[in-house]
Amino acid sequence: MLHLQLETDPRWATIAESNIEEILTDHAWCEQKAATNAITIITLNSEHTDLVTDLLELAKEELEHFQMVHDIIKKRGYTLGRERKDSYVNELYKFMNKGGTRRQCMVDRLLFSAMIEARSCERFKLLSEKINDKELAEFYRKLMISEAGHYTTFIGFARKYGQDVDVDRRWKELIAFEGNLIKNYGTSESIHG
Repeated sequence: MLHLQLETDPRWATIAESNIEEILTDHAWCEQKAATNAITIITLNSEHTDLVTDLLELAKEELEHFQMVHDIIKKRGYTLGRERKDSYVNELYKFMNKGGTRRQCMVDRLLFSAMIEARSCERFKLLSEKINDKELAEFYRKLMISEAGHYTTFIGFARKYGQDVDVDRRWKELIAFEGNLIKNYGTSESIHG
């Protein structure tokens, strides 16, 4: 379903589990950035009522996830650390079309968002299956399902509003780009690292 070109090495889950406080802090900030991204898409495309309606719900859900992760951090006696730079997302952002038409830019932003959700979903699935912490394994299983829904939302809007864009071609290009990019990741205690 996710169409990722390269799956994460399962050993990443062990790396992530070796520093739960760090993975939780990184994850919390990923959720905050996902909410901000949804709001940005709304701001840039406010004339599309259905997109605004659905992405408002998505943004609220991302903020709820941020709160859920923060609650786990507090419950375990950790402290939410400073915001983390997400090198993977920053590298993926470079692929986006920034000089095309407004519609092309919209479609690229939606596909960029879908890719991040797809990779997050894949990572959450791995955590849910591989880590020994039963509470977190169940938590990540539930979030995996949510991320899959977000992926579908972004892909759906890209296809709906990309009438003058070859969305399937652009998605394949992004999948190939991300497949090469992700080869450099999977060795740190971060959701995309």
